[in-house]
Amino acid sequence: MSVIKLNEIYEVKIEDINHKGQGVAKIEGFTVFIDGGLPGDKCKVKLVNIKKNYGVGEIVSIIEPSTKRVIPKCKISYACGGCQIQGLDYQEQLKIKTNKVKNDIKKIGHLEDVLIHDTLGMDNPYRYRNKAQFPVGRRNKKIAIGFYKRGSHEIVDTNSCIIQHEVNDKVIKLIKAYMKTYNIKPYDEKTGTGLIRHILTKTAFKTGDVMVVIITNGEKLPYKDKLIEILKSNITNLKSVIQNINTKKTNVILGDKTNVLFGTKKIIDYIGDLKFNISAKSFFQVNPVQTEVLYNKALEYAKLEGNEIVFDLYCGIGTISLFLAQKAKKVYGIEVVKEAIVDAMENARINGIENVEFYEGTAEEIFPKLYNHGIKADVVVVDPPRKGCDKKVLDTIVKMSPKRVVYVSCNPSTLARDLKYLDEKGYKTIEIQPVDMFPHTMHIETVVLIEKK
Repeated sequence: MSVIKLNEIYEVKIEDINHKGQGVAKIEGFTVFIDGGLPGDKCKVKLVNIKKNYGVGEIVSIIEPSTKRVIPKCKISYACGGCQIQGLDYQEQLKIKTNKVKNDIKKIGHLEDVLIHDTLGMDNPYRYRNKAQFPVGRRNKKIAIGFYKRGSHEIVDTNSCIIQHEVNDKVIKLIKAYMKTYNIKPYDEKTGTGLIRHILTKTAFKTGDVMVVIITNGEKLPYKDKLIEILKSNITNLKSVIQNINTKKTNVILGDKTNVLFGTKKIIDYIGDLKFNISAKSFFQVNPVQTEVLYNKALEYAKLEGNEIVFDLYCGIGTISLFLAQKAKKVYGIEVVKEAIVDAMENARINGIENVEFYEGTAEEIFPKLYNHGIKADVVVVDPPRKGCDKKVLDTIVKMSPKRVVYVSCNPSTLARDLKYLDEKGYKTIEIQPVDMFPHTMHIETVVLIEKK
């Protein structure tokens, strides 16, 4: 095999796409990942990085585009790291996501006879996000508010993001104008100087409530009354303006201290008939339309008849717990984030739901403890982070021996690993429903029905 050289230009046909949304091609048998490349593209590629087992290429020119390639609605989609596959036909995006789930279940999970449905997509896969976080900095000596360029901390300035709620376009414009007018300095990551670090917005799709959070590198926010006035007079349904203080040199967006500058500490939204209080720090699913699809599927798979005891692990602010509680005898929710548990209890109270109990702590610590105290469940629901379930959680499920497990996953590969483990311990994976929570990205959410053999 001839040696593949750095900065050389090669002609390739892109065969596949990886989990980062990069095109996958072979150059003389050597695997190359290509930013912006789509399956079916024939293109000239410059090799910009070579590792032991793979290389990274940049497209110099497209000789023959993929038949599934479309013109992205967003002009900066290739520069910004947010939408890796906006240039791919939406129906094709859904097929790729379904195939990713199928491949992982087969190759990692070694599970053959599982019914895997097609991914449930959106009728309108734009303007679907209810939460946005924009880094603030400088670009070419000007204030830049936008998103980080793919794989970097360089800010791509933006006036509009078509996967975020429309109100964000207005918020960015107004805050940029306020910063220019009153000479408010943007944060500089390298030096740790400057004041405004991030803008975080939350919009309730059902009520229209809007929250704007300004994250600052210091306590004092000059001309804050002017800022409130500007936001109030331009944004309909503005319910909350909050200052969050983060003076640490860190990639973590929110700091520990929060001040309400205007309005309420929380905004209200609904999923189905359930009401939820959302604070600056609380986690709430970012795609409200598909959240309802996902939760209804989880509820369907739980097959509740009214007399079941249910565990909801990694329960967040109690969204799934409260859905389940409407149909179950009792629900126990477990979550490690303290603020989320406070919100969960409050959400149960405002919905008048009394058959639910929340525990603060890790699932791997609290779940076995409750089991050892004699609490057993008929159904266990898990919605873990990307790393999947802790082994102690899976072992406790096996010991507890519930009739059913409903697994909500945001990572098909760790899901496949966990399903394989449960399969070996007497639990059969019956069916899997992928749901497209994040159109134009490679993220896939799935709901899985698992039953005791």
